[in-house]
Amino acid sequence: MEHTQMKSQWIEFIALLKREVVPALGCTEPMSVALAAANCRKLLGQDPTRVSVWVSGNLFKNGMGVGVPGTGMIGLPVAAAVGITGGNPDAGLEVLKGLTPAQVDAAKALLPLIKVDVKDVPDVLYAEVLAEADGHSARVVICTDHTRIVLMEQDGEVLMTQASAPGVQIQPARSASPALTLKEIVEFALEVPLAEIAFIGEAATMNQALADEGLQGYGLSIGKMLTDQVERKLLSDDLMTLAMRLSSAASDARMDGAMLPAMSNSGSGNQGIAATMPVVAAARFLGSSEEQLTRALVMSHLVAIYIKMYQNKLSALCAASTAAMGAGAAITWLLGGRFEQISHCINNMIGDVSGIICDGAGSACSMKVSTSTSAAVKSSLMAVNNLRVPQSEGIVSDDVDQTIANLGQLSRQGMLDTDIEIINIMRAKQRN
Repeated sequence: MEHTQMKSQWIEFIALLKREVVPALGCTEPMSVALAAANCRKLLGQDPTRVSVWVSGNLFKNGMGVGVPGTGMIGLPVAAAVGITGGNPDAGLEVLKGLTPAQVDAAKALLPLIKVDVKDVPDVLYAEVLAEADGHSARVVICTDHTRIVLMEQDGEVLMTQASAPGVQIQPARSASPALTLKEIVEFALEVPLAEIAFIGEAATMNQALADEGLQGYGLSIGKMLTDQVERKLLSDDLMTLAMRLSSAASDARMDGAMLPAMSNSGSGNQGIAATMPVVAAARFLGSSEEQLTRALVMSHLVAIYIKMYQNKLSALCAASTAAMGAGAAITWLLGGRFEQISHCINNMIGDVSGIICDGAGSACSMKVSTSTSAAVKSSLMAVNNLRVPQSEGIVSDDVDQTIANLGQLSRQGMLDTDIEIINIMRAKQRN
């Protein structure tokens, strides 16, 4: 296997993985606001006396109730404040990595000066920060991707601008480069020289550390609670429970603001956790080799990226559930399944959890991560026993790539009104 010649498409797959599987400290939507705010402070050159923040409805939804790392507080005003007082404008999604207690105290004093509102923009992912002081101003806009700055403005003068790409950020796979299909992904994961994909092991190391932290008790403490129930003999110490424990513990810590990065997938730490920790749990439970774990993680993360390519960056569909479909594919392979069974697993999951809504980032995300993880294991066990949801039902097709495209259509088009209503409900809650 190590002597397999590298294909040009495989080189593109590796680049895609390195671009979409990266460390992120804290929920990525508030981090976009923090990053824009940090760059505003740099441009302004002094502490602001007024800060205005405008975000898309989807970013508002995912930033309203989530913990900001190192602060013990939640919300987008907090993210903006610490971005200004302690954010590193050059650190991307790890913008708050060096945050100190003194900077947090300064941010608390800044909070009354910060106003956050929703802006009607075509981009589902949009963050704009305007900082003002002594007649001077700085404006920074991020959109399309969590770290993609499209405008930097100082005292009304545009210093940098680039076009945004509203709506779907990555075109459906069949018209994109590299051209992804499930069969191509599986072939790549199993045949690419191991040395070329060894970097993916960092996802297991990083997200395992987050899970270990979460088991101490964060947020809703789902991971810790499940672990306690195993010790009480109310739950079995089986594959499904182990996968749920590790995955939800990592999400518990991340959503409650632990100062540890998650290895993200497609701009989301929870997606990275859902694509990583069930696979780590399965490899541990089954006694898989290091090479098997590496290849399984590559399969999982690339499948998760592929499925997300058909969807908006942010939507009404829970992305942890779709990322866990990658984990299901990898677990199926670890259980001895071949391509046919891997296809069955994804069809099973789409037939099972495709309706989970995203009602914003928060502590309950860890419940959805654990639910999606259990579905991944269940669907894998069904698949290796050649049980699958038939194409006569719902959005499932015989062709797994078509099923994935159908899910994307449901997310992009069918759930638009759902997304609007979720955002309306959450904004009404904030006003009340």
